[in-house]
Amino acid sequence: MNFDPGFDIEPLPGCAGFRLGEDCFDRGVEYRRLDALRQSLMEPDCEGPDPVYAIMMDVGRKQDLPALQERMLLFGVVTYAAGQLGREPIRSQGHIHKVSAHCGWSTPEVYEIWQGKAVIYMQETAQDNPGRCFAVEAEPGDVVVVPPCWAHATISADPSQPLTFGAWCDRDYGFEYGDVRRHGGIAWFPLVEEGGGLRWEKNPAYRAERLIIKKPEWYIRLGLEEGKPIYRQFMEDPDRFLFVSDPARVQTVWQGFVP
Repeated sequence: MNFDPGFDIEPLPGCAGFRLGEDCFDRGVEYRRLDALRQSLMEPDCEGPDPVYAIMMDVGRKQDLPALQERMLLFGVVTYAAGQLGREPIRSQGHIHKVSAHCGWSTPEVYEIWQGKAVIYMQETAQDNPGRCFAVEAEPGDVVVVPPCWAHATISADPSQPLTFGAWCDRDYGFEYGDVRRHGGIAWFPLVEEGGGLRWEKNPAYRAERLIIKKPEWYIRLGLEEGKPIYRQFMEDPDRFLFVSDPARVQTVWQGFVP
């Protein structure tokens, strides 16, 4: 991994988890099995890597833990296996963040790609009319913000290599899968083309009109700095990501948000 995430961590080969420095804390690693994703895949009976990915929720430098807890922030890291899920790339199943008890909002998330190529897919709702749908293409160093209440999924855009990313989340995190599963997945299915790259096929369970494919914005209104790891930005200013655990403080930013 060539990207410097800002603290001492690196993914282990083969979707085996992460190596952490002695100055780091963690809450253990979880593995997402293929069976957990099947309800949201275009081909539920497909074959693919198992586990599909490894995830550590709540990781960072030991000295930062009190500041994280005080601000109700959590840093998570995920590494995907290489390969495909049938005709689809490796991806998460899609979810909406539950309403957090401490702030009363479905909270946003700030992604940072470390290794591989990603598409952060998001749609305004998981109802029959999903609203605006975006596929945000991202490479190492790119940052993508998912706004409150939106359904989203993280997709590996290059099956030949693993995908690794970090993310700022609310400490009172939780995932709602029901509406996405009721529609058999997200509104647009990513499919791997023979020559590489992705094409998108509409999920007929939704009334989706179009998919906007784009690069990430620079989130100046959220106070983020270009070209600096998001964990290091927290180290320099622990209040910078308070909009994640308290999205009401930037309520106007979420109106008509473009990721």
